[in-house]
Amino acid sequence: MNEDILKGQWKQIRGQVRQWWGMLTDDDLDKINGKREQLIGKLQEKYGYTKEQASRQIDERLTEFQQRVTPMGR
Repeated sequence: MNEDILKGQWKQIRGQVRQWWGMLTDDDLDKINGKREQLIGKLQEKYGYTKEQASRQIDERLTEFQQRVTPMGR
């Protein structure tokens, strides 16, 4: 589910991803381009996360994001 959000709404989420992980550059975001594995790799590189930590961080933040933008009951 979160992978679909990342891919399908990358243009809307890109700025939010930059806020969540301020060490990511515009060049990093261009390379990520909505791809979960690319984002995981960049989080590992920039923040020293394990793959599991990065994946968990992404899931938590995307879930929160979706809850904010999706009206209740839908």
